[in-house]
Amino acid sequence: MSEEATATAQELFDAIGAGYDEAFGRPPVVVAAVRDLLATLPPESRVLDIGSGTGRPVAADLTAAGHHVTGLDVSGEMIRIAREQVPAAEFRHVDVREWESAPASWDAVCAFFSFLQLSRAETGTVLGKIARWLKPGGQLALITVPADIEDVPLDFLGHAVRLTSFTPDDLERRVRAAGFEVTGTRSEIFEPGKPGAEAEEHLLITARKP
Repeated sequence: MSEEATATAQELFDAIGAGYDEAFGRPPVVVAAVRDLLATLPPESRVLDIGSGTGRPVAADLTAAGHHVTGLDVSGEMIRIAREQVPAAEFRHVDVREWESAPASWDAVCAFFSFLQLSRAETGTVLGKIARWLKPGGQLALITVPADIEDVPLDFLGHAVRLTSFTPDDLERRVRAAGFEVTGTRSEIFEPGKPGAEAEEHLLITARKP
C-alpha cells in the first residue's frame, strides 16, 4: 500500500461522517470513561474533548449533566454533525497539534482514539500540552487501540490509513513522563456493529495532574 493511497485524519473522518456512530456506537470502555467522569467531576466543569467526532456520546452526556464541553476535531464534517447533534457544546474545527489553551484552564480532558494518527513524537508533545492545560487535580481519560506499531498502513472502515500506537506499558510510561499520575487502566475487546469492521482491543488509561 503506497503512502499516496492513504487518507489523512481529516480526509478519513470527512468521508466516514455519521457512519462512525453506526459502526462504533457506544463502546463499553467509552461508556465507562464517561461514567467515571460524571461521578467525579465538580459541577459545571470545563471539559476538553480532543477528537470529538460526532459529539456522541461524550459531549452529549457531559453537557446533559451540566458540564461545559469544548470539542476539537480535524474533520469539518464531524464538526458539522456534532454541532447539529449537541448544540449545548462548543466545537472547533482545528488540529490539536496546532491549538493552544491557557494553562490550568480545564477540569478534564478526554482523548478517545485521537492519538492513533499522531506520530509517537507528536503524542508526547500533545500529552505535555494537556498536562499544562489541566488544573491541578484535573483528570485525563485516554482511550486507544493498543499495538506496537508506527506509521503502519491499515484498513479502517474501507479506507486506507496510516496508524501509530503503543503497547499498554509503553503508553502508561509516556503518560507518566508527561507529568501525570496514572489512576487506572481498563481493557476490553470491542466488536463493531458494521460489516468489514474487525474486533479490536480498547484500552482506557485514566490519570490526574498532581
